[in-house]
Amino acid sequence: MRGDAAKLATAVGRAALDRVLAPAPPERLAGSRILLGAYAVGYLARRTRMLARIHRTDPELFAPVGPCKLLRRPLPPRVADALVVAEIAAGAAFTLGIAHRITGPVHAGLLLWTLSYRNSWSMVFHNDNALVLHTIVAACAPSADAWSADALALRILGRPASSAPHWRYGYPPRLMSAVSALVYWLSGVAKVEGPLGWGWATGDSMRGQVAADGLRKEVLGSKASPLGVRLYGFRPIWTATAAPSLALELIAPLALLHPVTGRLWAVGAFGMHWGIKALMNISFRYQLSGAAYASFVPWERLPQVVGGALAVLPGRR
Repeated sequence: MRGDAAKLATAVGRAALDRVLAPAPPERLAGSRILLGAYAVGYLARRTRMLARIHRTDPELFAPVGPCKLLRRPLPPRVADALVVAEIAAGAAFTLGIAHRITGPVHAGLLLWTLSYRNSWSMVFHNDNALVLHTIVAACAPSADAWSADALALRILGRPASSAPHWRYGYPPRLMSAVSALVYWLSGVAKVEGPLGWGWATGDSMRGQVAADGLRKEVLGSKASPLGVRLYGFRPIWTATAAPSLALELIAPLALLHPVTGRLWAVGAFGMHWGIKALMNISFRYQLSGAAYASFVPWERLPQVVGGALAVLPGRR
């Protein structure tokens, strides 16, 4: 019996390893790199003035988190501003795939620092965690072997990068997908293990949160979600919303079993966040952008999809 159990465990382990290290074309990883980098650059570029104001906030409000715990006091504002600019520049190079072996890790490190420093002045935005972890994976992987300035430079020099599928292009997207699944699963477990337990699925907690959030927004001069206000009195709707949301979080690990289940789960999670936006007027920007689910997309099929779409345009037949 012990021998059979050992053989079964070995077989399962080998199957799991084969699944994780299954080869993939370099374009699959490159697509994730481009989307992740473009989102990070756009996100920070639109907030440079806001970040500059935060850097000049009362030092007494500085409560360092993450790597910023190395600091005993805030950085000089101009130094903090310069690091944001450096991160945007590194992020642009990462997105374009310029000197990836250098700019990739630099971008990941500066992104971690920039977001941690920003969170050291206010509430901690936990939705930043997935972006940083995804970026670290893409930055430390060969994600610029296709669709990049590096690949173009090699082609011009007559030394094109390998375009054959390989495990080194397959495991990083799967690792990013595992990060996504873990984040959602932990969120679901936290709800079930909280004071309400499985009662969270009734929707009463979400309904109360919408009411409190809407009241806070109105008092502080913002606007509550009109849809959330209108639907507040219809309790069955909140149950029909909360229960599937909780289920989607708890079944997140199933997204790792097969590419199809992964894509279906990603579509569900993407839709869930747009539902939260409509009901609560709360924006999880990384998730709403779709970049959070880039690792589930078979980007290598994009040229075929675009080519097929162009072929059916009027005048192209």
